Amino acid sequence: MRNEDSNVQATFNGIARRYDLMNKLMTLGSHKRWCRDLAQFASSRSGRSYLDLATGTGVIARAVRELNPCATIIGADFSEAMLEMARQIDGNSSIEWQFADAHELPFADSEFDGVTHGYLLRNVSDLDRVLAEQYRVLKPGGVLAALETSPPSGWLGPFIRLGMRVVVPTLGTLIGRDGEAYKYLVRSTLGFLSPEALRLRFQLAGFQNVQVKPKFMGTNMIWTASKPG
Repeated sequence: MRNEDSNVQATFNGIARRYDLMNKLMTLGSHKRWCRDLAQFASSRSGRSYLDLATGTGVIARAVRELNPCATIIGADFSEAMLEMARQIDGNSSIEWQFADAHELPFADSEFDGVTHGYLLRNVSDLDRVLAEQYRVLKPGGVLAALETSPPSGWLGPFIRLGMRVVVPTLGTLIGRDGEAYKYLVRSTLGFLSPEALRLRFQLAGFQNVQVKPKFMGTNMIWTASKPG
């Protein structure tokens, strides 16, 4: 594991206990609804196996379970603290929780009907490799649904950036108890690819039908795509 990946891992281990609360506050309660949107798209192709990467406490994985009561669902993360939180939440016992590095997934080729993830891509050291791994483990015709942050753009962009730099670390200090971790999350968002650039990376990885829906003044994006069947 690269040093930058180890640092990200330590960051998420440190904020695991209040991660869901912070996501709720930072999105004004929209986070769970967006996760349900991902689950609905992932379930649009009838399937029996689903992988939720960067699963955190399993919000997306649980939403997939609600729509697919008999499917095999794996929630994978490289933060052991997040996985430990996930294992303790009611309703998570039917989901398999597994440690995994998104750069090198411990799964077979063409194993899953759907892959989901939330806030993964801005935190990886090799984006192309991570997308290639997701493409590899998807079955032909399988679908991908991802929630990701995006740098603010347009005339409101400078004001949103300023607000993020002030509000998010303040909430991180007062509520999340780790202001430095949330300063990192702001930096990773503001320094991430534009939607146009990220669309190209999905396409270069082999995905087709790449679509994006902006949320929350364009600071969050719901991405959907598929592997050719």
